[in-house]
Amino acid sequence: MHFASIENISKSFGIRTLFDEISFYIEEGDKIALVARNGFGKSTLLNIIAGKDTPDTGKIWIHKDINLVMLQQENDFENEKSVWDNVLKMNHPIVKLVKEYEELTENETNNLDRLQFLIEQLDIHHAWSFEAEVKQILSKLNINNLSQKIHKLSGGQKKRIALAQSLIEAKLYEGKCLLIMDEPTNHLDIDMIEWLENYLSSQNTTLFMVTHDRYFLDNVCNEIIEIDQKEIHIHKGNYNYFLSQKAHRVEVQLSELQKDKNIYRKELEWMRKQPKARTTKSKARQDHFEVVEKRVQLNNSELDVQLQVKMTRIGGKILEMKKVYKNFGDKIILKGFDYTFKKGERIGIIGKNGVGKSTFINIALALQAPDSGKINHGETIVFGYFSQEGLQYKEDKRVIEYVKDFAEFFPLADGTKLSASKFLERFAFTSEQQYTYLSKLSGGEKRRLQLLTILFKNPNFLVLDEPTNDLDLQTLQILEEFLTDYQGCILIISHDRYFMDKLVDHLFVFEGEGIITDFPGNYAQYRIKQLEKQSEQEYNQISIEKIQNLPKNQKSNTTKLSYNEKREFELIEKELPLLEAEKKEIELKLSQENNAYDEIQKLSHRMIELITQIEAKESRWLELSEYI
Repeated sequence: MHFASIENISKSFGIRTLFDEISFYIEEGDKIALVARNGFGKSTLLNIIAGKDTPDTGKIWIHKDINLVMLQQENDFENEKSVWDNVLKMNHPIVKLVKEYEELTENETNNLDRLQFLIEQLDIHHAWSFEAEVKQILSKLNINNLSQKIHKLSGGQKKRIALAQSLIEAKLYEGKCLLIMDEPTNHLDIDMIEWLENYLSSQNTTLFMVTHDRYFLDNVCNEIIEIDQKEIHIHKGNYNYFLSQKAHRVEVQLSELQKDKNIYRKELEWMRKQPKARTTKSKARQDHFEVVEKRVQLNNSELDVQLQVKMTRIGGKILEMKKVYKNFGDKIILKGFDYTFKKGERIGIIGKNGVGKSTFINIALALQAPDSGKINHGETIVFGYFSQEGLQYKEDKRVIEYVKDFAEFFPLADGTKLSASKFLERFAFTSEQQYTYLSKLSGGEKRRLQLLTILFKNPNFLVLDEPTNDLDLQTLQILEEFLTDYQGCILIISHDRYFMDKLVDHLFVFEGEGIITDFPGNYAQYRIKQLEKQSEQEYNQISIEKIQNLPKNQKSNTTKLSYNEKREFELIEKELPLLEAEKKEIELKLSQENNAYDEIQKLSHRMIELITQIEAKESRWLELSEYI
């Protein structure tokens, strides 16, 4: 079914054009990701499709039988009502039945006739399974206290409730729903992100979303639409395919740009030699020169973010945390944590939301006092703290004025200096955008400016708390390249698995109750170990349960296997050693140094597949072996 048409739409804010006469279509089953630089109209386009904004030109058509559900950055909750009431704030007959049934049972009503009627209606509409799915979604997103009032919740909890609400509503209209999502993975821990990834992949939902999570893009989406220079480029395939196609497109554009520059130099020389009075023929050539000039200026304005900082010299002593304890009431955050940081260390911090990761960073930076223990900073250490709080400013200023408050010039690694304006250009703030007021910047542009002001301090120890939130993919890639070459220490909290895999050498795993495990490897390697442990535990549990459930004196040959089952059993016995051998070979390769990043990713994904296959075959082998 054809769900939606976006035809020749344009949108501008003042003199700034976000996109110009773009068109595309959304078909049933599409899972489309929209990518673009910050401030180039991603959220605006989502709002236009959802009917919350209007284009300057063009039209949007949505099929009359399609229900449009949107997860947006700002939520409209009834603050005095409970989580449960807000989650089920939908005008749908099944939802009304479930809510009334819950209210009657909770109030212990004597209206048995009404209760019996509701039970019958719930049976007719198969609403019991819906209620179970609702509670499963809430549980997976760690939304447990359903009677709590919304106004008592944190911003992150509200974001998760909004996500749950959109997933539940999409489930109600399954097969006839267009789900629009703006950064669905923000404020989720890694377990929640992986669950959401699997959930959306398995659901019969048509999806149009903005996200910076590249693993999520790769595993969920089958089409990427990019807004670039006011136009769109459509790529049928996942994120990896998009990257290869974009690389080819950029290569062609650079070749064309070089040709334009050559023509421009020749035509500029001709223009300077021409007399003021021009013939019709020279007027045509002058017009052509102006076209080429605009193309060159447009391409030159699309500068990549380039980060080259002059790092402050780092001494022998860096950061020591000695026997550090921290509690909040009965909640234990740190329990005798002891660690001495070394030069060039790259440490990732992972763990569920609420286990104290940000508190740990605040204590390490001496922004928050521990209950006991010592924090010692080296004399030469200059911290650069990229916090979740975002860009901080007391008064609204233009971007260039805000940056000049830090410094007029910025020293680069090669000994040269850049003016504040030129440095802003390196961060993709054009001369026009530099005179934009801070309050008018998009969320991603504010994060990019925040990063710039941190680098003005020439830090030698970067502490990054969720640095990937709201950054566009292009800025993320350049940030990763910079951090790969960065010689100082790096401490990262991030739910972006791709970002962590590419940058960290080892992990601090926050397991709760003050327990912090130092894992030697990146997130993909940690996840493989977790899957292996989980597989072993499940295998042992299956064995115990099967033995416990066997009737007394039952013999293994009570039931005989069919021919096909015997054949299956023999094949599994042959396949398992081969799978185990491949697993060991990959483990050996992953343990070697100097592996290319792409090769590590490929091996890690294959390892996860092997663990899943081995687990399934061992379980089936155990089941069949009882009757041999």
